[in-house]
Amino acid sequence: VGGGDWRAHLGRSRSLFVNAAAWGLMITGNLVSTHSDEGLGHSLTQLIARGGEPLIRKGVDLAMRLLGQQFVIGQTIGEALANARDRRGRGYRYTFDMLGEAALTAADADAYFAAYRSAIAAIGATTDGLGAEAGPGISVKLSALHPRYCHAQRDRVLAELLPRVRDLCLRAHAQGMGLAIDSEESERLDLSLELTERLAGDAALAGWNGLGVVVQSYQKRAPRVVDWLVDLARSSRRRMSVRLVKGAYWDSEIKRAQVEGQAGYPVFTRKAHSDVCFLACARRLLAAADVIYPQFATHNALTLATVREMARTAETGHFEFQCLHGMGETLYDQVLGAGKLDVACRIYAPVGSHETLLAYLVRRLLENGSNSSFVNQILDPAISIDELLRDPVEQVAGDGGTPHPRIGLPADLFAPVRRNSAGLDLNDPLTLSALEAAFEQARRQPWRAAPMLADGGASGTELRAIHNPAHLDDIIGHVQDAGRTEVERRF
Repeated sequence: VGGGDWRAHLGRSRSLFVNAAAWGLMITGNLVSTHSDEGLGHSLTQLIARGGEPLIRKGVDLAMRLLGQQFVIGQTIGEALANARDRRGRGYRYTFDMLGEAALTAADADAYFAAYRSAIAAIGATTDGLGAEAGPGISVKLSALHPRYCHAQRDRVLAELLPRVRDLCLRAHAQGMGLAIDSEESERLDLSLELTERLAGDAALAGWNGLGVVVQSYQKRAPRVVDWLVDLARSSRRRMSVRLVKGAYWDSEIKRAQVEGQAGYPVFTRKAHSDVCFLACARRLLAAADVIYPQFATHNALTLATVREMARTAETGHFEFQCLHGMGETLYDQVLGAGKLDVACRIYAPVGSHETLLAYLVRRLLENGSNSSFVNQILDPAISIDELLRDPVEQVAGDGGTPHPRIGLPADLFAPVRRNSAGLDLNDPLTLSALEAAFEQARRQPWRAAPMLADGGASGTELRAIHNPAHLDDIIGHVQDAGRTEVERRF
């Protein structure tokens, strides 16, 4: 933070958010580096230096609250529903997201579970009989409902987390509203889909079309996930909602793959590739509109227009667009309503206190602050309209479909000095199956150890069993020790 030239960013954007963040970072940077000798920066630095840490903490708290007012619709679900009333009256739909994820303790998970139940009851009272697709809904992060939501704890997750998600689904079903299982990091995808499959096959949820899933197009598996969800909807004889997004965990996905020494990345390293994948998934979803209710979340005007034309070609109007609260309304005010594109639009609205805002805020910073972000580029006068609306398919063709040249594979992280240490993706069922097969083969092999004597003679001691320390009834082999005679033998 101290080394950043934050002053260079001031006034470069018309976004209050960007400028507020720049001021905050500039002030903090001056505190830990050199002082400015001129202007407001110097005055602010002196003021904060005299005020000490309490003033710094108060300033950071104020900045978070200002940003929270922009990106969070309310601190409570009651406040959120009241703040959403105006835009709902103008035709917008809403999905509410109770901020909070990655419960660290059982107490955290219990608190989030109670918050979701209360939110479903409150939202359900405002559905006005619109149904699961047209009415307000809720998004649920599974990591908020269980402190050990990972593949290594699969059996425990299925035993403890599934009943909780099922309870929330039953409550949403009773209220006639939709519930979407939100997307998280790629290592949780398989577990999330397994839980979704069990919910889709639950007889108690039969006839409910409110079960939804979020798919991230920056994941290389996204098209196959869409195909799988379409097959699941058909086999379970239900209509499911699929919200297609670009993705919001890119930085952490790249870093995790590097740290773990994986063979490759689970996400695309060029944004244009994610954009093309989004369009490919959109085409699949529109083609399955008989069992899938497509929901396209984007702030990119070109993506919106392309999907609209795809829907027209597919001869379906049963879909909707989505945007984030505090970010996409400017675009969708030009779309929603008679005389315009007249396409349904839903606002994804986070709800929560300022204490739970940080993780969400950081994702929005990373996602929309990048140079390749449409939201960022549209505010840059140096980027022409032609460049802004460049076809991502043409961009991918131009780079030959190759990965980003400056983001090498995890194995090449330290190149040319050395290769990165290789690891195993222990969240990948295929990797785990191969590992389990190797373990089983090793377990079946009769292992035996004995002393190697120079004269070729054998030890006179009896064989003794070696037990698996994790399972004492599991004998992994036998050993024959050298006896006194063998030790004292002379040649």
